[in-house]
Amino acid sequence: MELREILSIAFTAIRANKLRSVLTLLGVVVGVFSIIGVMTAVQVLQNSIESGLSGLGANTFQIQKFPALFTGGHAQWDKFRRRKDITLVQSEYVAQKVTTARYVAFEAFQWGKTIQTLSGEKTNPNISVMGEVPDGIPCNNWTIKEGRSFTDNDQTYSTKVIILGQAVVTKIFPRGGAVGQEVKIDGDRYQVIGVFDPRGAALGGNNDNFVAIPLSTFLGEFGRMRSLNIMIKAKSQEVYEQCMEEARLALRVARKVEPGADDDFEIFSNDSLISTFNDFTKYVKMGIGFISFISLLAAGVGIMNIMLVSVTERTKEIGLRKSIGARKSNILSQFMTEAVVLCQMGGVVGIGLGILGGNLAAIAFSIPPVFPFDWAVIGFVLCAFIGVVFGVYPAWKAANLDPIEALRYE
Repeated sequence: MELREILSIAFTAIRANKLRSVLTLLGVVVGVFSIIGVMTAVQVLQNSIESGLSGLGANTFQIQKFPALFTGGHAQWDKFRRRKDITLVQSEYVAQKVTTARYVAFEAFQWGKTIQTLSGEKTNPNISVMGEVPDGIPCNNWTIKEGRSFTDNDQTYSTKVIILGQAVVTKIFPRGGAVGQEVKIDGDRYQVIGVFDPRGAALGGNNDNFVAIPLSTFLGEFGRMRSLNIMIKAKSQEVYEQCMEEARLALRVARKVEPGADDDFEIFSNDSLISTFNDFTKYVKMGIGFISFISLLAAGVGIMNIMLVSVTERTKEIGLRKSIGARKSNILSQFMTEAVVLCQMGGVVGIGLGILGGNLAAIAFSIPPVFPFDWAVIGFVLCAFIGVVFGVYPAWKAANLDPIEALRYE
């Protein structure tokens, strides 16, 4: 029997019992939808998070008091909190000792500030103020769209100058012309010397919702009792590991860490952050995949039940086909094909709905949608597997019916 004829008979049998087929398909649709939908959403969020974690420039790593990604409990966080702050003196010592660095920068943060113009235009109180040295601009992979960057004089003399992120400019200078204007933070005036190139959204937030001022100005205005972050850009990829080790050893000396003791600071790069996040999501995917696979198994039981009913209803048809020469293999392949086709129809609908549903996360976070090709293929393979596994017994039962008894069946 040709494959075309087998498929034609399979679709005819499915159409003959539309309601029953639809109810059976629902189990497969739900199982596949749950897998594809969740995996699509995870991939969308993963792309966003990886983009957000890739803020550092090439060959750049960062050292700070706290880990960049934290998944432990309260006791472990307490351990990080009790660490000594990374001071400006320690940071400058590292800068002197690292010979393979192109740039060494120190920075500090202050969250939740309002930027206001002299005419009264102001942002929401959600702006990040960043204290930066001149080398902090290339280390952070920032570029200046208008105006200039910081100079050594700005750092030495703690000048009241500021560079605005694009979101801040859009809010308080909607008609442009920000460079040369004055803005206020907590009542203190700063002259705008530059505007950063827009970086877009990531992690569901706005990467342009910040301003930068010289680090020395920052410490004078917002207080010196805080831990600094150290960013280092290696001269090349070839000396990147050596540069990281030099910085680690220099900071251990500066902080008087005993030989053999663990580092009391964290070092991370784009790759290490993404790797840590992917390790976490790997187990999430495994858990979700296992739960969804269980739901597919339940749908497979439903398919087996329907196929057994179909065998019973078509017993006389099977006897008739056998009496005119159909072999066991013909009957077996016919019912196996029907089970697989039934599963695959549900799989196609489930994959489509899953991709659509999963990309709702992309819409919610203003992230480009994704098509999880790998998981779509896995969905098709799983449906075929379920169809074969749960269709083999009904097909075997149909193939082994006695033709004479089948013809007598009422």
